[in-house]
Amino acid sequence: MSKKNQKAGGWLRRLWKGGGNDLADQMAKNSSNPSAMDVEEIISPTRQIVRNFMERKLAVGALVLLLLMFVVMFVGPLFMPNYYDAYTEVTQKSIPPTMSMMSVPKELQGDIKMIDGYGSFTVGLSNAGKVYVWGSTKIGTTGVDMKDIPQEVLDANVVMVAAGIDHAVAITDEGKVLCWGYAKLGQYGTQQSFADRGEEISPNVAYMPEILVNEGIDVSQIKKLTCGYQCSAILMQDGTLYLWGNKLTYANIDVFLAAGEMYDIDFTLNYIVGVNGRRNTIYTGSRGLYDMARANVNQPTVPVRDYLGDRKIETIVATSSSMCLMLDDGSVCFVGDFTSDMTPAPALPAGEQFVQVVGGAYHYSGLTNKGNVYSWGSNTQGQIKVDKKAVGSQQIFSGSFQTYSVDGQGKLQAKWGLKGYLFGTETHGADIFQRIINGGKMTMTIGAVAVIISSLIGILVGCVAGYFGGKVDILLMRVAEIFTAIPFLPFAMILSAVMGRMTLSETTRIFIIMCILGVLTWPGLARLVRGQVLVARESEYVTAAKAMGVKESTIAFKHILPNVMSVILVTLMLDFGTCMLTESSLSYLGFGVAYPRPTWGNMLNGANNATIINAYWWQWVFTALFLAVTTICINIVGDALRDVMDPKSSVEK
Repeated sequence: MSKKNQKAGGWLRRLWKGGGNDLADQMAKNSSNPSAMDVEEIISPTRQIVRNFMERKLAVGALVLLLLMFVVMFVGPLFMPNYYDAYTEVTQKSIPPTMSMMSVPKELQGDIKMIDGYGSFTVGLSNAGKVYVWGSTKIGTTGVDMKDIPQEVLDANVVMVAAGIDHAVAITDEGKVLCWGYAKLGQYGTQQSFADRGEEISPNVAYMPEILVNEGIDVSQIKKLTCGYQCSAILMQDGTLYLWGNKLTYANIDVFLAAGEMYDIDFTLNYIVGVNGRRNTIYTGSRGLYDMARANVNQPTVPVRDYLGDRKIETIVATSSSMCLMLDDGSVCFVGDFTSDMTPAPALPAGEQFVQVVGGAYHYSGLTNKGNVYSWGSNTQGQIKVDKKAVGSQQIFSGSFQTYSVDGQGKLQAKWGLKGYLFGTETHGADIFQRIINGGKMTMTIGAVAVIISSLIGILVGCVAGYFGGKVDILLMRVAEIFTAIPFLPFAMILSAVMGRMTLSETTRIFIIMCILGVLTWPGLARLVRGQVLVARESEYVTAAKAMGVKESTIAFKHILPNVMSVILVTLMLDFGTCMLTESSLSYLGFGVAYPRPTWGNMLNGANNATIINAYWWQWVFTALFLAVTTICINIVGDALRDVMDPKSSVEK
């Protein structure tokens, strides 16, 4: 076939099938030999933007990290059912990052005699008489580390141990009472020992009885050793009570110092509680305090004497705000304050009853005569989720938020509860990780809503001013200049201070902060949109639309605006990061979202003092890191989008 006929055939084929199909046939025919046909690929602008963006590894990494942040902040709270903003826990204040609060030493795991804990650390005793300590063992800024067990304790054959919030007590087989930890507030030490060290004798301290240090006591007659916040007590079989510590931690300590014989004793967070010699009354030294009992934590209350009848109290076990009483008929009852979210004690099957009950800060664990273990009460730290391995236990012990079960040979069988805090705790005892997640959700939400408000105003004003020009443009731009002239941060602080004097709900306050951020940040976007619209309105497609009689508003918002949207998207991304920083700045200065509702800003504000910055670094480092990483990622992504959407900016660089 001649070349002329080939050209004619090709022309007819393209006329019938179309040039694109003909080109596709040629590419398919020469797919095995790419060099036979060199055709430039044609792709859409959107795909080109995506391709160019994906070639920027730093921007892609920042985008992935940013999306991960969003997922964690908005999905993470769904996995924290027990979290609430106002949570505080005095026994867990300023704990550094650790996951070792249930890390029982290997040497102790197979030979456990007893375990006790009140705060951030736990003490354990082996059947061989050796003492062990684990958990968060450093006591604030005191310089005391509970792991530094005195050599005198290490060398002795210890038969009992107990732990307070910042000290521990051990009793040797010879009856000596040995203590270690922080002692400046009278946690241990006789009055003479304080005087020998040149320390002032304080009326707010009940000093250790001399007999405990100088003479010792008969170990076989000790009924109970227990510690409270900064106090300790030894109860003898004959009812004699040795009690010492910081009087300011327990308002009724003097009543117990003067009391006669006691049958049992324990410490809540604020009171010493005991059982009188007749075993039918909860003794606190204050009328009306803890005198109502209930069959379970969710049952109505009745007077203790009426509930007991002829029954007697065998054992009293206290948490921070309540008590569990074991009665002589094998039943239990409860005294004190119980919140509505507390899980009640289980209803035991016929023939099964509790033989041992232990208490933590807000939970109880009970061992039955069938070897079953149950936990109930508060579950803020997962402390009532009993490990299945606990079945068949012979003894149980409790820390502040942990429970340990032991078999007949003293071997650790199971443990459950609080493992620790990934990012530590803050000055009120709340988990910093949980507050960062919930605070990030609030900070991002405020930033996003503020950007939406400023975008709606800025796009509307900029588009109208740029398209119509003239007097409309002059008027709108003068209004924008007025808003630009307002000093943003001082003005926002003034408005927030005014709101602080008003009786507004926290939700209303947050909504107003969003509106303030949005209303004061639109002028920059309005100027940018106006400039883009001024250029676009001279384009041929605009002239054609006008010639066709299209309405002015349609031309402005449906024809011109979509063509400048790429620049707007970049600006919105950068403004989002700016609004997050602004909200954090306001909260940091104390004019934003108020405590206890967390935001990254007010979390940093809570860490704004020299002691926390120097001694409790985790209270600000992790929050600042999350805020910095998020805003940096936003700016990296925004900068990359600007480059790929506007090739001229890349060339200029």
